[in-house]
This record gives sequence, C-alpha cells and structure tokens, in this order.
Amino acid sequence: MLRLSSVQQKVPCLFLTEVKEEQSRKRLGQPFQVIATEHLNPLALDSNVESALATEKLDGTCCYVTYYEGQPYLWARLDRKPTKLADKSFKKYQRFHKSSKGFTWKVEEDFRTVPEAWIPAHGVKHQERIPVPDEHGHIPGWVPVQTDNKQYCWHSSTVDYDAGVALVLRPRDQCPDLLELALVPLADLMEQTLELIGTNVNGNPYGMGTKKQPLHALVSHGSVRVRGPSPPLDLHGLTSWFQESSEGRVEGIVWHCDDGTLVKIHRHHLGLGWPVGDCYFSSRPVEVRVNWTADQDYHLPSKDLFASLSRLDGQRFSRLRDVRFDT
Repeated sequence: MLRLSSVQQKVPCLFLTEVKEEQSRKRLGQPFQVIATEHLNPLALDSNVESALATEKLDGTCCYVTYYEGQPYLWARLDRKPTKLADKSFKKYQRFHKSSKGFTWKVEEDFRTVPEAWIPAHGVKHQERIPVPDEHGHIPGWVPVQTDNKQYCWHSSTVDYDAGVALVLRPRDQCPDLLELALVPLADLMEQTLELIGTNVNGNPYGMGTKKQPLHALVSHGSVRVRGPSPPLDLHGLTSWFQESSEGRVEGIVWHCDDGTLVKIHRHHLGLGWPVGDCYFSSRPVEVRVNWTADQDYHLPSKDLFASLSRLDGQRFSRLRDVRFDT
C-alpha cells in the first residue's frame, strides 16, 4: 500500500464553505454551521482530486507515532489554545472583520501552558522559533501518551511499550472487506497518524465493546478505503451517495491526493446528521489476530485488553460491533 499523508493540520473541505447562522449539528451550543457550497475548493482542483484515493473519515481522536525518550511512542493530540480573555478578543475581531487575518497574538501571554514534553505538529509556523497559531486561533500539537496519565487511559490501553506493539484495526491485505484486530510493532507505525476509536471515544458510534468491557483500537489514517465505486465529486451527487448507498453510512471522506494534499467532506458539511444507526464500518466482519502472553505489570490497561483479546485469537465476528470478551 502506498504511503499516505499524515494528518498534522486541520484538513480543508473538498468544497468552498460558507457560515450559516443556525445551530450546529456537529457541536452542541455552537450557534452557526459551516456548510459546503457547490464550488469545489481550488486547492482540491489544483491537487487533481479526481485521481485521489478516497478513504473513510473515522470518528475518533487523532494520534501520532514518533520517538519519545529514544523509542517509538504513541502521542495524543493536544492543541495549544488561547486563554478565555484572549479567545474572546480573537472572536470579537473575527466577527467584526469577517476574518482572522491581521489579528496580533502575544503567544506567551495569550495561550495556555502545555506539558513540557508537548511538541507542535508538522507544518505549524514559527516566529522567532516560537510556534504561532493558525487561522482558527489554535496551535496544533502532540503530547506523549504515558501509562501513568489517567487522562489518556484509553490511548494507553492500545499500546504496550515494553513489547513495543500497538493494537491496530485494519483491513486484511488480501481481503480488504475483512477487518482484523492485530498487534503491530510501533516501529512499523513511525511518523503515521492514526485515529483512536472505541467504547469511550466520541460516544462510540461504532458500538465497540461495553462499559464493563471497553474496547479501543488505533486505525491508521487512509488505511480504510471507501468501498464500491468512487463517490461523486459534485455536491448533489455526493449528498445522494451519503443518503442512499450502504457505503455512504460513514462520518465523512478524506481524499489523499498524489501531491500529498488532503481534503475532506463531513456529513455536517452537507446538512446531514451523524452518527447514523448502523454505520458501514461497524457492520464489517472482523477477525482477531492477537497472540499475546502477559509477563509483568499486568495491571496496565493494555495488558488487560491484550490478554482478553488473546483468548479470542483466530475468531471471526460477522460485525465489528459483535466483538465481545468472555466474562
């Protein structure tokens, strides 16, 4: 499989967008919506989106694998955000000028502190070696997922740093309609971004695990290709694809262009709701391929999850949402 682009920055929409003053379907309490127009984004056209690879946009939280303290490590997304006072000034400026261009930040004063190990995402601009915010007023970045940090316990449940492996959900190479849950060396995931999905992430739209027996896994960005014919690239045709095809029961699409550009469409851009009842990803069959033996530190979340999955090694389930552990 070709090497796909990692998701380090906010991915632009396939279409040019406009803001409507109505309650957001995506964010509770947001009094406006970002809606797609009929005009394709010039960035997408310049990147030859017609020949791009269409992949499923999954509903989770973004992660990244790179080195930390000399070994491959999972990192969680943590954007550095402005203080309440600075954010209020920024939004007031945006409303008045209809743009964020020209707004002046004092980064050291206007932004909240981040952990010492925090690093800015690739592509973040710097001024005098200091990372500066994007047009949305955020500085995208990452923090290492350490097993003793309860804030990232569900991230931690998918990795075993002693063994150097991560629990990955991916299409089977020779049978892409079949998903597999497998342990993958973290070294093989270096510099990739992935989506953490599961029981306790974003309301669990894929029905994975249970409250008593939670299940989380990592999915490499771009690894889940849109099944069936390529979705149309016109607004009305794409809206119909989401509404009428079984393959369209997804949160969105991310197109990976040959030049490395990424563009996306979310159901909310089209005025469509999410999640949907029986989404396409959770209805796909899955096979468990976890052959793992506990050694030490069995109390760690990943050890518990890996041990449970190891008892299911070789079993195939008709749907992802059907994967359950023995009590």
